[in-house]
Amino acid sequence: MPDRRRAVITGIGSVNPLAHAWPDTWSQLIAGQSGIARIKRFDPVELGLNVHIAGEVKDFDPGSFMDAREARRMDRFCQLAIAATREALADARFDVTEHNRDRTGVFYATGVGGLETTVEAEGTRLGKGPNRVSPFSIPMLMPNAAAGQIGLVFGLRGAGMAIASACASSNDAIGLALAAIRLGWADSAIAGGTEAALVPVAIASFGNMRALTAKFNDAPEKASRPFDRDRDGFVFSEMATTLVLEEYESARARGARILAEVAGYGASMDSFHLTAPAPDGNGAVRAMRAALDDALLQPDGIDYINAHGTSTPINDPTETTAIKTLFGERAYRMPVSSVKSMVGHSAGGCGAFEAAVCAQVIQDGVIPPTINYENADPDCDLDYVPNTARKAEVHSTLSNNFGFGGHNSCLILRRVDG
Repeated sequence: MPDRRRAVITGIGSVNPLAHAWPDTWSQLIAGQSGIARIKRFDPVELGLNVHIAGEVKDFDPGSFMDAREARRMDRFCQLAIAATREALADARFDVTEHNRDRTGVFYATGVGGLETTVEAEGTRLGKGPNRVSPFSIPMLMPNAAAGQIGLVFGLRGAGMAIASACASSNDAIGLALAAIRLGWADSAIAGGTEAALVPVAIASFGNMRALTAKFNDAPEKASRPFDRDRDGFVFSEMATTLVLEEYESARARGARILAEVAGYGASMDSFHLTAPAPDGNGAVRAMRAALDDALLQPDGIDYINAHGTSTPINDPTETTAIKTLFGERAYRMPVSSVKSMVGHSAGGCGAFEAAVCAQVIQDGVIPPTINYENADPDCDLDYVPNTARKAEVHSTLSNNFGFGGHNSCLILRRVDG
C-alpha cells in the first residue's frame, strides 16, 4: 500500500455538562464527577414528565463566545458548536489565514439539529399566527447550520459537510474528516458534533420509549450507570466538542503540539431494527473490525476501549458481547470504560467528546472511570474501570458509538512518537 497522508489531532474544545472548557472537563472526568442534575430550563414536574434529570450545559452565556447579535440568530446547538470550535482553534494555535482557509474543511455532526427552534417556531405559529414566525427559523433549525455557522464565524472555505447518523454522527464526522485529509480534499479540518435537544417533547418521547432512566430523579448523579445491574436507561444530555485535525507533515512543519493520530475509522449498518441493536452485536463487530483494518492493526494492538456504554438494558450487554466476539480472551484483560456515566448521552455530540477523551488518555496515561458501577451484571463481565480512574500506558484506543437506524461507527486513535 502506498504511503497515506496522516491526520492528527492538534486541538480540542468542548462545552458540556461538566464544564465550558476542555481542561476543566478532563480534570472532572478523572475525578469521577457527574454532570447530571435536575433540569433547570423548565419544570418537568409541572409539565407532567416522568423524567426530571438531564445533562444540561449549565450557566452557558453565548455572548462570552461570540457576538451577541449573531448568537440570537443561532439555535443553541449552533451556539455550543461555535464555543467549542473557538476553544479548539485556540488550543491548536491554528490561525485561519488566506493561505489555509480554502484548504480547511468543516465536518460537523448533529443528531436532530435545531429542535428547540422548531418547537418555538411552531408555538409561535399556533399562538400568534403564521405571520409572526421568524424568517430566521429555517436557517436556525437546519441540521447543517452548525457546520455553516462555523465556516461563517471563522472564515473557513474548504469542503463543508453536516453529518446526521444519530448517536454515531460525530464519529462519522471525524471519519469523514480523516478521509478528506487522506484523499487530499483538505489539509486541515474542523471536526466534531453538537446536540442541544433538551426540550420537553424529546424527553417525553424518549421517556415513553422507555429509553431514559426515570428511577433516579432524586439522585441524578447516580442515574447513568453503564454496565451496572441496576441500569434502566440513559440520561439525555447536550454538548458540543470540536477537534482540529491536520495533515501530519503540515502540523509538524508549523510546530503544532500533536495529541494523537486518527489512525482508523470503520462503520457498518445493522439492518435489523430502527432503534435496537442486533442481539449478537454483529454490526458493532463489523465496524470495530473495519476500524482495525483501516488502522492496519490487529485486535491485540488496542490498549483501551471507550465504550458506547449508554446505560440501557439492551445496549450494554450487546456491546459487551461484540467486544468479546472480536477480542476473544483478551477482552477480559483490556480496560473498557464509559464516560457517559458522567456526562450522559448527547446523541450526535457524544462521539467527538469521546474521541477527545481518547486523545487525552493517550497524552496523560490515565483512563477515566465508569462511575456508578456498584452491582455486577453477569451479562456485562469485562473490566469497566469501576468508579476510580486508573493509570495505564496507552498507545492505541478504540472508541465505539452506535445509533438509532442501526448505524455503527468506530474510531481508532494512537500515539504519535517523535
